[in-house]
Amino acid sequence: MPGSRRLSQRISEGDGIAIIVCVTDAAAARQAEEQGAKAVAVTGKIDGIRAATTLPLLWIGPGTPDEADAIRIRPEDDADHQQLESVVDVRDEDELELALERLDPEIFLLSAHEIDDDVDPLDAVLELLPDVPAGKLAIAEVDVESRDEVLALERAGIDAVLVPSRPVGDLVGHRPFDV
Repeated sequence: MPGSRRLSQRISEGDGIAIIVCVTDAAAARQAEEQGAKAVAVTGKIDGIRAATTLPLLWIGPGTPDEADAIRIRPEDDADHQQLESVVDVRDEDELELALERLDPEIFLLSAHEIDDDVDPLDAVLELLPDVPAGKLAIAEVDVESRDEVLALERAGIDAVLVPSRPVGDLVGHRPFDV
C-alpha cells in the first residue's frame, strides 16, 4: 500500500530528517524513491511521473501546477491552490513574519536565495529557524554535500532538506525496507 501523498505527513513520519529531491524526469523520481527520499520537487510537467513514484510532488516552478500535491508560494501570494498544500518560501525574518500574519502555513521553505555573497547559505537558513513556531514544519533549501551536513540540519531542528537532482542514498543514510 503506497504512503500518503500529503507532503506534511511524509515529512513528519518516521525518524530523522526527510530528503526532498528536485527531479527533472520520471526516472530520477523513481531513483529518488528507491534511495529513500520522502518527496520529489518539480519545476514543470513531467510525463509519467505519477507512474514512476508514489512520493508526494512539490511544485516549485512557475505556472500552473501539474499533478502536484504541494506548491511553493511566496508570503505575498494567495494560498488558494485547490487541494494543494502550501509551502511558503521565506528568505528573511520580515517574510517569515508576513507569512505567519497572512497565511499561517503548516510548512515553511527556508531558502537562502538573494543573500549577500559573503553570507553562508546554511547560516542564513539556520538564522530563520528559531522564528518558525513550534508545530510548523521547516524545509531547508540549501546545498548539502554529505550525510554529516544533513545530520547537522536535523540537530538544529530542520524537518526536511530540498536538494538538487542527484543520487541521495548517501544523504538519506539508509535504504528503505522492502515491504
